[in-house]
Amino acid sequence: MNSLPKKVITFGEVMMRLSPPGYEKFAQANSLELVYGGGEANVAISCAYLGMKAAHVTRFPDNALGKAATQFLRKHWLSTEHVIYGDTMIGKYFLEKGAVHRSSEVIYEREGSSFSLIKPEMIDWEDVLKDADWFHWTGITPAISEGAAQCCLDAIKVAKKRGVRVSGDINSRDNMWKYGKTMQEVMPELVQDCDIVITSSRGIREMFGLGQSSDKFRVAAKSLMDAFPKIEKVVGKTRKSVSASHQQIQGKMWNGSEYIKTDTLNITPVIDRVGTGDAFAAGLIYGLLHYKSDMEALNFASAACALKHTVLGDVNLVSLKNVTSLTQGDTSGAIKR
Repeated sequence: MNSLPKKVITFGEVMMRLSPPGYEKFAQANSLELVYGGGEANVAISCAYLGMKAAHVTRFPDNALGKAATQFLRKHWLSTEHVIYGDTMIGKYFLEKGAVHRSSEVIYEREGSSFSLIKPEMIDWEDVLKDADWFHWTGITPAISEGAAQCCLDAIKVAKKRGVRVSGDINSRDNMWKYGKTMQEVMPELVQDCDIVITSSRGIREMFGLGQSSDKFRVAAKSLMDAFPKIEKVVGKTRKSVSASHQQIQGKMWNGSEYIKTDTLNITPVIDRVGTGDAFAAGLIYGLLHYKSDMEALNFASAACALKHTVLGDVNLVSLKNVTSLTQGDTSGAIKR
């Protein structure tokens, strides 16, 4: 493994998460627990806990809530030198955690947030990416607003010009696109310069019109790489929900010549499912930057994803040692002394 520190840059909205204590329903709650989270920031924090340098680029309201959210990022080892401020509202979401056969429920309040009003001229991507090794974005960001989509596209173009590797976690959320453009119009231009794409067969079909509903992942992934030849790897995960408290995870990858998949990891009981996809993405980034084989990288990503299910909150706070221990087969959960 290469021991030199690598630097990851992520871009996207950070929201305030408000949840009833424990597994209470909204109707039972007399108080709400507050944390902060957002898909891309979750990835950066996970990378930081794995020992990498990480910075998140976002826009917060210019008030006490914006400063508190910035403090949250700093607390978790992120550089916030490229955070910008303006307007007055932070995006929010309310989470009611499910258990056993009761599903979790999420309600979003993000329209008109400070981040949704971001403009391309607010960010100097040449400066942001000058010493980066990797840039990561998700399909959530370009769905929020036209300004956010353009900022994301500018970042990808600068990253490619500077030789920075780019990953996009692009699974579709069709109900988010409300500003006049569709994901079918926007996503192809964003994806064409990506090195790594994290998605699903369904996502490939819905966003790009490629393949049939019966296509297996490797077939859909190949069609995506044929359409966008700069993509080096298409990665996904299979999740089986036995119940809200019992999940099974398996990583999979088409790398242009070979289809590989990990062993299935059983996770029970689930403590918090939110952010597990982001933990997978962070594990994949770490693995591809530090391991020689795709199989090692994919195993690392799956292990990071599985461990996030055991951590409360949006972000994966596990260490490199925690993840490597699981990849080496230690599923005991024994106390480390």
